Amino acid sequence: MKIGLYFGSFNPIHIGHLIIASYIANNTEQEQVWFVVSPQNPLKASSTLLNEYHRLHLVKLATEEDKQLKASDIEFKLPRPSYTIDTLAHLQEKYPQHQFFIIMGSDSLQNIHKWKNHEQLLKGYPFLIYKRQGFEIKEIPGADIRQVNAPFLDISATVIRKMIKDGKSIRYLVPEKVRLEIEQNGYYKR
Repeated sequence: MKIGLYFGSFNPIHIGHLIIASYIANNTEQEQVWFVVSPQNPLKASSTLLNEYHRLHLVKLATEEDKQLKASDIEFKLPRPSYTIDTLAHLQEKYPQHQFFIIMGSDSLQNIHKWKNHEQLLKGYPFLIYKRQGFEIKEIPGADIRQVNAPFLDISATVIRKMIKDGKSIRYLVPEKVRLEIEQNGYYKR
């Protein structure tokens, strides 16, 4: 099976993430998209992150009714911080029958040189890249970079967290089940 791996903190998961994942699952050769929730991204401050199990639960709520989308806690079982290259090695060992593709925005692709063993990643895996405003998709010699023309939505988890903190509604920015869970538990209020 061809599986797109969508790595991220998903802090919180929002409609933009889901639209990209659904577009890829329905308009590429990917049969599923797995949201790989990163407990600790080495390039992000962990002080702004909601507890990893709460973030995973929100991703599960957001994807539970779509058979093509799946929440993955694979990085919860690996050493921290989470490095994509290590996660992929573990996934290939655990699921040798699958072919994995890496899904990322054009902004992340421009920072790929900061990733652990980025040369090995670029040579060993196909990348499905969706456009982010202000970041062109650049060719990288020797890399299998495939542009995905997913709908462009400028929604960010940072803005959503600020809206929650400011007491503003996030209705329609996140799935309704996710909004209710965030509100009932007071996530992102502090």
